[in-house]
Amino acid sequence: MVWSRKLVRRAQLALFLCLTALTIQSCRVSVSLTGGDVDPRAKTVYIQTFKNNSTLVNPTLSNEFTNALKDRVQGQTPLTIINTQNGDYKIEGEITGYTISPVAIQGDETAAMNRLTISVNVRFTNTFDETKNFEQSFSRYVDYSSTQNFTSIESSLVQEVNDALTEDIFNKAFVNW
Repeated sequence: MVWSRKLVRRAQLALFLCLTALTIQSCRVSVSLTGGDVDPRAKTVYIQTFKNNSTLVNPTLSNEFTNALKDRVQGQTPLTIINTQNGDYKIEGEITGYTISPVAIQGDETAAMNRLTISVNVRFTNTFDETKNFEQSFSRYVDYSSTQNFTSIESSLVQEVNDALTEDIFNKAFVNW
C-alpha cells in the first residue's frame, strides 16, 4: 500500500495533536497574577489587630494599618479572613514606631523636609510549611515639605506608608521575596 504525502502529513498532525492533548491533560498549570505562593490546601487567614506600641501615638493608626493589610491579603489571595486564631495562616504583630524627623537641613539649620516613619514587627505562621514562618521588623517612610501642616496631610501620608508596608509584608509572606 502506497501512502500519499498528504495522508502522511495528516497522520503526523493527528499524532501531534493527540500527544499535545495528553501532555496538557497530565500537566497542572498554576497561574497567579500577583506571584503569590498560597498553599492550595489553605482556605483561611487570621490577621490580628496590630496594637500601637509606639511612643508617639496616632489614635487611628492601629485600625488603618490592620485594615490595609487585610485589604491587601483579601484582594490578592483567595483566602478568607477569619476572626479566630486557628487560620491556615496567621499574621500577628504590633506597631513599634511612629516618628517624625527632619531630613533635609538647610543652611540656617531648619529642615526643608520632614520624614514620617512607621515601623511594625510581624509574626507570620504558615500551618502547612513551618519553614516559611518568620518574625521580622518592617519600616517605611515618606518625606514631606516642612512648609506643609502635618495634621492636614497626616492621613494621606499614613495611607502611603501603609501601602508600602503592607506590600512588603505581603511579599515576604506570600511571594517569598
